Amino acid sequence: MGSVGDAYDNAMCESFFATLECELLMRSRFATHDHARRALFTWIEGWYNPHRLHSALGYRSPQEFEKLPVNGMNPALYRAYTAPSQGENPST
Repeated sequence: MGSVGDAYDNAMCESFFATLECELLMRSRFATHDHARRALFTWIEGWYNPHRLHSALGYRSPQEFEKLPVNGMNPALYRAYTAPSQGENPST
C-alpha cells in the first residue's frame, strides 16, 4: 500500500472491485441478498483466490505455483513467497 496521497494508495482494492464488477456483478442478477452473498463467496473462493494469475508469482495461479518444484523456482520468488508473515515467528 502507498502512503497518504500516493497515487497507488488504493490500487489493490480498485483492481479487485473492478474485476468483481466485470466478472460477476455485470453478468448476473440476484433475486435476494442471500443469492448475491453466496455468488460472491463462490466467486472469491472458487475462482478469484485459487485461479487468477498473480504478477508476484510469475503470472501463475496460486495452484500452479504450489505445484512447482522448489529447486526449479527463482530463488528470490521462493523467498518472497515463503517469507513469514508480519508478526509471525519463523522459528515455530
